[in-house]
Amino acid sequence: MEIKQLTNAEEQVMQIVWRLKEVVVKDVVEQFDEPKPAYTTVATVLTVLEKKGFVEKRKIGNTNLFFPLVNKAEYTKFQFTSLLKNYFNGSFPKMATFFARENQLDIQDLESIMKQAEEELRKDQSNTDS
Repeated sequence: MEIKQLTNAEEQVMQIVWRLKEVVVKDVVEQFDEPKPAYTTVATVLTVLEKKGFVEKRKIGNTNLFFPLVNKAEYTKFQFTSLLKNYFNGSFPKMATFFARENQLDIQDLESIMKQAEEELRKDQSNTDS
């Protein structure tokens, strides 16, 4: 399945769906800060997310229970790849340099990031070897 770009509203709702695993419209509305969106607005966004293939609904009595079809890691990978391609010509070093500059990271920060990345890669490697 091809993952599609989400609007800000759709992504906000998906973040809630991913966190809660299963939701009814009321659950989503309650997760927002004041002023909360209208029930009908959230219901419409969930319907759009269903059409885009991000959620599926199961009817329980008169209520629709929504659950994710696309997991957060898949969407994160899609977003990251899109960012890398569209803004940094597919170059991870260019992107890393941009974020280092923008966040005024010093050498110690960069070394810490490298160490953490190495640990994560080792962890991933050991998981695939199992």
